[in-house]
Amino acid sequence: MEAHRIDITETVPASRKLQEADARALLANASTLIVAKGKQVSQFAVSGSASADAVGAMLGPTGNLRAPLLRVGTTLLVGFNETVFAVALG
Repeated sequence: MEAHRIDITETVPASRKLQEADARALLANASTLIVAKGKQVSQFAVSGSASADAVGAMLGPTGNLRAPLLRVGTTLLVGFNETVFAVALG
């Protein structure tokens, strides 16, 4: 993050498990969701209420929010993909 001069405004420890309700709350203020699972990248347009597919993509097999999660403006980035991060963080 330092290489891109990004200020981290909030850090949530791994011991605090974020789940479906937290995912929906994050999506309430987003316009785009990009989820990376390895080389697979999915993009969702978010308008108003979050679709079940978008929320499901944000959650891992345990039902907890996947990490890392970044909010860049009104875009949420979930999971890690170097190419997606490079584009989003410019």
